[in-house]
Amino acid sequence: MIVTIITFILVFGILVLVHEYGHYYFAKRAGILVREFSIGMGPKLWWHRKNGTTYTIRLLPIGGYVRLAGNDDEDMDELRPGTPVTVQLNDSGKVVTINASNKAALFRGIPLQLVDCDLTDGLWIKGYVNGDEDQLKNYDVDHDAVIIERDGTHVQIAPRDVQFRSASLPARMMTNFAGPMNNFILSLIVFVILGFTLSGVPTNSNRLGKVNSGSVAAKAGLVAGDRITKIGNATVNNWGELATKISSQPGKRVRLTYERNHHQHQVTVVPKTVHQGKEKVGQIGIIEEQKTGIKARLLFGWQRFIQAGTLIFSVLGSMFTHGFSLNDLGGPVAIYAGTSQATALGVNGVLNFLALLSINLGIVNLLPIPALDGGKLLLNIIEAIIRRPIPEKAEGVVTMIGFMLLLLLMILVTWNDIQRYFIH
Repeated sequence: MIVTIITFILVFGILVLVHEYGHYYFAKRAGILVREFSIGMGPKLWWHRKNGTTYTIRLLPIGGYVRLAGNDDEDMDELRPGTPVTVQLNDSGKVVTINASNKAALFRGIPLQLVDCDLTDGLWIKGYVNGDEDQLKNYDVDHDAVIIERDGTHVQIAPRDVQFRSASLPARMMTNFAGPMNNFILSLIVFVILGFTLSGVPTNSNRLGKVNSGSVAAKAGLVAGDRITKIGNATVNNWGELATKISSQPGKRVRLTYERNHHQHQVTVVPKTVHQGKEKVGQIGIIEEQKTGIKARLLFGWQRFIQAGTLIFSVLGSMFTHGFSLNDLGGPVAIYAGTSQATALGVNGVLNFLALLSINLGIVNLLPIPALDGGKLLLNIIEAIIRRPIPEKAEGVVTMIGFMLLLLLMILVTWNDIQRYFIH
């Protein structure tokens, strides 16, 4: 169980880190201030501030986020009129630190009872010194000033010129797309790594790599290197088609056409009946051809990546054509259960699971749902079509509605997962 928990935290952490780093990197390139880069949610365990960004690790390993300037309004919550704060000035008399926390103290700080502030355009803060209403002071605020939030986290203020909406439309679109893009890249890299960890990689061809001794195929005279081209009257071009047709005919006479040394041969076999769960499948004792070359291993990674993506799209499509079910979705509980199964398969099982989760996360995040990256990209596309920015309030309302719906869905999915995996 401890191994599963550690693996779960590592897998989830890697997924979040890679996804959020995509947003972070392209936001930085576009001149957008990344106020915070967080791994995990909830109370912070550790933080460090560098080059305008505060890096945090938080208690719950169930997600993460980047706070882009202009995409949050937490300063309004921290700095309401009447809030007691302490400000610190530089040698020019400008405010460089605003302390709204009782968990930190400022050296030579000036206590203020806040009256008003503008940290976006005017860059000033006004309040009563020491709460004395006869001492109303107005201070200029430095462009790169820092707010100490209530929980003690230091974050930089968000002036207009470094906000998300001040960047060009292409830069904003790339920033929104970069998270899913990084998940796709991670998935492909991990599938390729998986190909290099295997002793050999399947080629998905119709050529036999090995024939088990004493098997139905061996008794029929088949040997490694033979290429099965037909089963009955049906042509087979790859291993998937071959395996499907043989497994669907347990105990039945099947005519195989195979090629050896450029000559065609035919043989009739009766696949052995094998029970897999409640199903009966046919087997003749053949193993898929495998290769060990670098090109084959790279191709294996690419093919697995494409197969995984195709499978996810087919599942999403079936949700619309055959009806929606919570069992089609999975949250952190389902991922934990999957991690347990993957861990039992060793390193390769974990790598395969990580790659599948990563491409899954990337595709789901691109769905045109408000609050997801795909929803943000849809708003960007609408903005490009109408050739003017979408009103900030309208965008905020749409995003908030989407977020609340996603939160409700996550609660339902999590409860459904608990029932599926832990309540019998």
